[in-house]
Amino acid sequence: MPKSKPISQSVKTSLNIDIPLWEFVAMMAMLLALNALAIDTMLPALAQIGDFYQVANANDQQLVIFAYILGFGIPQLFFGPISDRYGRKGLLQISLVGYSLTAFMCMLVSNFEALLAVRFLQGVFSAGARVIAGAVIRDVTSGRVMAKVMSLVLTVFMIVPILAPGIGTLIMQFAHWKWTFGVLGVAGMATFCWTLIRLPKTLPAEMRRPLDVKSITTAYWKVMTTRVTIGYMAASGIIFGALFAFIGASEQIFDDAFGRGDKFWLWFGVIAIMLAIANFVNSRIVERVGMRRISHAIMLAFIALSLLNLVAMQISGENFYVFLFIFGLTFACFGMMGANFASLALEPLGEIAGTANAAYGFATSTVSSLIGLFVARQFDGTIMPILFGFLGLGIASFIVVFLTEKGRLFEVGAGKN
Repeated sequence: MPKSKPISQSVKTSLNIDIPLWEFVAMMAMLLALNALAIDTMLPALAQIGDFYQVANANDQQLVIFAYILGFGIPQLFFGPISDRYGRKGLLQISLVGYSLTAFMCMLVSNFEALLAVRFLQGVFSAGARVIAGAVIRDVTSGRVMAKVMSLVLTVFMIVPILAPGIGTLIMQFAHWKWTFGVLGVAGMATFCWTLIRLPKTLPAEMRRPLDVKSITTAYWKVMTTRVTIGYMAASGIIFGALFAFIGASEQIFDDAFGRGDKFWLWFGVIAIMLAIANFVNSRIVERVGMRRISHAIMLAFIALSLLNLVAMQISGENFYVFLFIFGLTFACFGMMGANFASLALEPLGEIAGTANAAYGFATSTVSSLIGLFVARQFDGTIMPILFGFLGLGIASFIVVFLTEKGRLFEVGAGKN
């Protein structure tokens, strides 16, 4: 009997693309990281942005984040079919140029409303890069291999949320806070040059779909009527609302609730490291254990940890280190749900990967951000509204998965992953 290939060789063989695995992972991670940079780099500057534009309500400074996320969401529904028709690379280049230009525009606007408008527009361009990154990964992988590659991409990608608040803090030590936007423009142009030179075309002409009302509606109808796809898409949209709630209120949580805003970058980095470790662990075990077994178990852990943190905060009187430890474990759960949920949702729809990925991106950005915005704006100077939001969204997401799988959780077998 011939020896089986090592996992690393198996993944490399499964990539239908003329580029080394490490570079492919790094490049896709960078495309996703542009989105994280646009959110996380200016988190330490939110209070200064609010003061500079004389924002009346402290919670309104969160809109700098949510304006971008809202712009990021709906356009994905259009970028998907366009990329299925015309291919990935050209649309990616346009998106990266737009992302960079709007980043520099954020440095020039004179009022808060104009800043929010440009941030919304930057989100639109960033949506193109996000859709294409997911579609390219689906173009060259499938199944558990896709989940493994996605986890590797997310592991590398998570370096950015770990470093981004520190980068923002460092920028403000030596330059005006407006350069927390300027660094986005520099990163966008660097990524433009890299993908222009090194990224091959991944969607052959014969695989491209017509761009007309009938083909678009047919593709989206298939997305909406594929039980596994719509189920995991809805579950992702709900659970990632918790993630956005934390991101939107994170500066206030560490500063107002715990009085530790001076080291915001450090505490945010600790939590992001937990998420990165979880993504890496998932990449090592998903081919052996399976996407359903991992993600279903982790959903239960997410609910249990959220409840535990609520009880602990009631008992300890919002002890910071108790919160940070339990919350770090809770946040790590996103790392073992995200890649698996995405792979389960997209697996049945490889022939319309761009459209399917666009719909999934819409669910995990616009839907999630609206949920996250609602939860984040409940912040009242204590951590309790955020923790209640985590618990409620965890339970709701689990119910959706339970119904999607018709009550048969943790199953792996024929047609299962």
